[in-house]
Amino acid sequence: MAVSRILAPFRVHDNSEDVAPQDLKDTALPPAVPAPPYRHAAPSGPWPWMDLNVDFTDSTTVIDGSWRGYPQNQFGNWTPDQVRRSQMLEKCSINKSSTVYWMDVHYDGSFTTPDIGGNGHTTVVSTQREDDLWDVLQGKRPGDIRVRSLFVDDLTSPVLRMLGTKYNVEPFFFTSSINWIPSRYQEAPTHGEGDHITITLPFVRALRGSQPSSASPTPSDPAPHTPISSQSAGSRINTQAPYHMGEGGMLFIDLLAIHMVRGVETSTIISYHPESTWCRTPAKRLHSLMQLVGGSVYWQKIFSKSKDPTFVFLAILWYALYAWDESFELLDYHVSDLESQVLEDHGLTRGLHILQAHLLHYASLLHGFEVSVRFIENTRNPAMECSDFSDKQRKESNELMKKECENLLGEIDRLEKRRLMLSNRLKNAMDLAFASVNIEDSRQTRTLTEATVRDSAAMKQISYLTMIFLPASFTASVFGMNVAEIAPGTLETLAHYAETTILLTLLTVYIVVTLQTYSSFHEKHSTFLQRAAWPVLSLRRIVFKPLAAVQQAGAIQKTVDDMV
Repeated sequence: MAVSRILAPFRVHDNSEDVAPQDLKDTALPPAVPAPPYRHAAPSGPWPWMDLNVDFTDSTTVIDGSWRGYPQNQFGNWTPDQVRRSQMLEKCSINKSSTVYWMDVHYDGSFTTPDIGGNGHTTVVSTQREDDLWDVLQGKRPGDIRVRSLFVDDLTSPVLRMLGTKYNVEPFFFTSSINWIPSRYQEAPTHGEGDHITITLPFVRALRGSQPSSASPTPSDPAPHTPISSQSAGSRINTQAPYHMGEGGMLFIDLLAIHMVRGVETSTIISYHPESTWCRTPAKRLHSLMQLVGGSVYWQKIFSKSKDPTFVFLAILWYALYAWDESFELLDYHVSDLESQVLEDHGLTRGLHILQAHLLHYASLLHGFEVSVRFIENTRNPAMECSDFSDKQRKESNELMKKECENLLGEIDRLEKRRLMLSNRLKNAMDLAFASVNIEDSRQTRTLTEATVRDSAAMKQISYLTMIFLPASFTASVFGMNVAEIAPGTLETLAHYAETTILLTLLTVYIVVTLQTYSSFHEKHSTFLQRAAWPVLSLRRIVFKPLAAVQQAGAIQKTVDDMV
């Protein structure tokens, strides 16, 4: 089976996304993703959104039994204080309206866009007509729908409450999605009936900038001179922030947040999409891509062989793999460009470290991708245990699921190897940069050494001349002294000369040592007065230090004798 046949449905490019970042407003560029608090990512944690230093308070709030009372109407352990700390309603309140894109997968494997409420497959939920969506959700589905998918853009608080109440969605799905916390879990499994599964998966996407998104760069294309990153030299490295490359291209973290309610007769998929105005994947985009899956011959065969709705979930995960592959494709040419620049610009070393830090972070994201696929492979659909399905159908479905998960895992392994290759290339480029710096330093050191040798030769010649003239100068100085021993009749003597010379020499030594801040005669951080008293202090150390050593040795010997 060729991998290209599996990927074929996703090979589509939306012209609406061919926008260079420099043509967007600054507010449209994706901000840094917040660091995820993993302890709040799954319902297995007994204290949802409670930190250890937070005091617990009992809640006496009256619970509204309608959809407006979510999450307390479905999950009583979620107090208003915990909901406030999770910010799942607060962050949704900034959206004025929400858009839901609908798609149905039928039992015959066909993908259709239903007409919901006479408005087509798109439902815009404004604050003035909130109950319209609730009426739609309460309506009965046609009997031939295997999976109904809801792709939600700009999630508002009322839409969150309605979806959570209608499908009994664990609040952790919304809190993990809104706060960008990677998670994967199964909840409420019932043998022969169904369960709920959730995957929140951050992944890396590429924005090509001025390069056309409909074609990949070729080796013949000249690589432009590209800056490493927009992070300043003095800032800390933030691997959660977008990584900017040349010509407006960049890599940034996107999110797949999917919750699936699996049942015997019909299932539901809810796909949450973060702020699409920040170059994130909009719901409309993923909705249109998933429609193309229905036209794939390969996937049609899968849906005809198995009635397990989880294959729709698995197909959505291929979007993340495509995004990873395009990101590494763009990054490959970027690294090639950096390798050609590193010998010319030694200032790229910090930029190389920044890119290396991003690649290390991508390793953890790829591992999360792999774990998510393993989770889908190992979390079998309890609804398939229903008597409506035979043992043969269950066996074929499980084997097909394992096969398709292995296909996706093989692609993830390929991505990890490519990431490792890029990381090794970066390390090689950094080693080359350091080696070139060392070579340049060696050249400069050799130049300085040669200059020092020349200076030494000149100083040696001066020393030779000094050796010739020094005895003559000394003799002339001695015979020119006006002392009685040499020139009778003068008042001065050699004794006076020796006394004056010794005194002036001692005074000069005292002044020089006193003015020195660092000297073996001074204690560390000595004041000027302490330095001025250095002769006395030095004499005291010379006299009393041996005495103290003797006393200490005697004390030690006495201790040893007492022990014996």
